[in-house]
Amino acid sequence: MHVYFSGIGGTGIGPLALIALEAGYTVSGSDVQESQYTHYLEEKGITLSIGQTREAIEKLHQDNPIDWFVYTSALDQHKDNHPELKFVREMDIKSSKRDEFLAKIIADNKLQLIAVSGTNGKTTTTSMIIWLCKNLNIPISYSLGAKISFGDMGYFDKNSKYFIYECDEYDKNFLHFYPKLSVITSIAWDHQDIYPTINSYNQAFLQFIDQSEEVILFKKDAKLLSPPEDAKISILEDSGTTTEEITLKGLHNRQNATIAIEAVRKISGANVEKLIQIINSFPGTNRRFEKIADSIYSDYAHTPEKIAATLQMAQEINQNVVVVYEPHNNDRQKSIIHQYYDLFENTKHVYWLPTYVARKDGDIDQLQPADFMKELSSATHAEPAQLDDSLKNAIMKHQENGDLILCLSAGGGGSLDEWIRKTCNNGEVNE
Repeated sequence: MHVYFSGIGGTGIGPLALIALEAGYTVSGSDVQESQYTHYLEEKGITLSIGQTREAIEKLHQDNPIDWFVYTSALDQHKDNHPELKFVREMDIKSSKRDEFLAKIIADNKLQLIAVSGTNGKTTTTSMIIWLCKNLNIPISYSLGAKISFGDMGYFDKNSKYFIYECDEYDKNFLHFYPKLSVITSIAWDHQDIYPTINSYNQAFLQFIDQSEEVILFKKDAKLLSPPEDAKISILEDSGTTTEEITLKGLHNRQNATIAIEAVRKISGANVEKLIQIINSFPGTNRRFEKIADSIYSDYAHTPEKIAATLQMAQEINQNVVVVYEPHNNDRQKSIIHQYYDLFENTKHVYWLPTYVARKDGDIDQLQPADFMKELSSATHAEPAQLDDSLKNAIMKHQENGDLILCLSAGGGGSLDEWIRKTCNNGEVNE
């Protein structure tokens, strides 16, 4: 079967393309722009084109007929005029988002799904479960939304019994699955473009719980959702003995590790003390409090709850925390703007960048940094900023003063994360 992945450079589609390749499918794809990751996929033997034109997919189909077209949610905003989508519909080629194709791989290979969901902590917890299984020599297949130092973002092992999946609630992706075991890391209303009310968001998680054979979640989230009493639901204390014995930096990391340990204990029967020892050597994941240079870190945090948790971790290392913040998605910002009031009060300074727009056209009415400044408490020292030399010089000065600079960004190409990586070199800010 020839499967074509549109948006193959993305963190959801790219790993799935690797999994399909390793599972024995013929794989090709496209993306709007080239990246290190698209180059990596090409090195793996995947044929792909940059630009997403009708001509490119038509030629590929003529040479080797496409059986299944898998596309990213980002195409929805162009679904009526996207050249690839128009072509596959005209040719009556099967098309779907990633969930349907992944479900087929899981079913065809009789894998048991370990699904990790939740508003915050999905990527870290999923990678922790992968780390634990690898160290226990448990054969696994998996899909992860970030780069890790101990494996690919997507991997298929023909000898595996379990498929570990970072099961995102965006676009109701997680409701297409019926997991053997579901791990829910945390719940706080998000993705307002999909879930217009808090209740609709919580109801989706309740449905996810209902579709799962077994569930693990924390007491605070159980109180929020009030799921029916059921023996299949394991409720963990928000802080307990296991959490206290974990030495990783950041309370939220220790909580993620706690629920990861419980998940792996259930499927392996391994001793908790041994699992704690393994998790204490966890190397972390890309863009989760990732050190970019001396005293400069990048983190994916983009919701108030996750930002607060990341700040707590940063302040365990250095009390003088300077934040460079790039809000993510205008729809989200309109819903959470009032939650910023005292969020950054205990930081030394905040540089507030324009909002990074994803999944939406850039011509919608945008909140400006000055709009956010009005919502902050008088104790918060903040100023509008741009990705320019002025910001670079400010970061250099904070670095020289011994401050910890925390860059918060969930954006991709052209984002703060990309800019700070280009700006820094060999542990220092480039002159």
